[in-house]
Amino acid sequence: MRLHSALTLTFTIPSALALSCGGSTPGPVGTEAGPDATSTSDAGGDAGTGSTARFSFFVTSYRAIVEQSGKAEGFGGDLRFGETGPGAGLRGADKICTKIAEKSMPGSGAKTWRAFLSASRDENGKQVDAIDRVGGGPWYDRLGRVVALAKADLLHDRPSSADPLILNDLPNEDGVPNKTPDPGKGPADNHHMLTGTNGQGRLFASHTTCLDWTSAKGDLATEGRPRVGLSFPRAGPPMDGGLRPDGGGPPPPPDGGPQPSSSSSHWIDAMLESGCAPGVVLVPTPTPPPPGTVSVGSGGGYGGFYCFALTP
Repeated sequence: MRLHSALTLTFTIPSALALSCGGSTPGPVGTEAGPDATSTSDAGGDAGTGSTARFSFFVTSYRAIVEQSGKAEGFGGDLRFGETGPGAGLRGADKICTKIAEKSMPGSGAKTWRAFLSASRDENGKQVDAIDRVGGGPWYDRLGRVVALAKADLLHDRPSSADPLILNDLPNEDGVPNKTPDPGKGPADNHHMLTGTNGQGRLFASHTTCLDWTSAKGDLATEGRPRVGLSFPRAGPPMDGGLRPDGGGPPPPPDGGPQPSSSSSHWIDAMLESGCAPGVVLVPTPTPPPPGTVSVGSGGGYGGFYCFALTP
């Protein structure tokens, strides 16, 4: 079933797919809109509950995005979160990470959390590369499992040193694999994560960051399309050759940047999303969204992103 539509359409996401980590269904969405295994990772004796000493990575869950934005359709590409001025998008995204971490594990908000996002300009007018924002590692999920031991391990199709239990389904702030936030309800198609970043962890292009994470209008001419990675690999080939999830073929880079490439599995650098407007699609769709779709969630997601603590 195809759920892609204009932003004026309102529907209710089934509770089986809208729940994140056992949370309640947030209600109507205006949009284009098994038992857990035991990890073999050394979790310092806290594999069941995690500890603030190790917790240093998560995927922002749909539930958390709804709670922090106050909207069922999420933030879209505008992550300022009350921040103003140059660099506001990155600072706001970092604040979102911190708040989500603290709610999941009280005390962990004292760490310095950074969103894995690139931008063309920071408050000093300099390019920001996501790989340089997150420290040197190692990083662990909420349950103490290894996500990556060193920065170089992040620069692969999937983090090369990740615990096998989470390698192909990176966990959210509660340590739950994000594909199935409620294990009793079945999987959700929610893997598109905002990055604006290429496979080397650096800015993909200036037109792939929703104006440095400050805009969510869905205006392709001014905002471009955000680059996304996949929190879990997509079954089958990338949509439309992976060049765009909206079926329209690759647009010419407006700033002379790189021609879009594709991947069905890269956690950082998979494809261009359809646009920067808020939007949520959690039900698997067999075909690309139609032309004219302009939301961050159109290819399967809700505008989530990755959060890292500078120190574990």
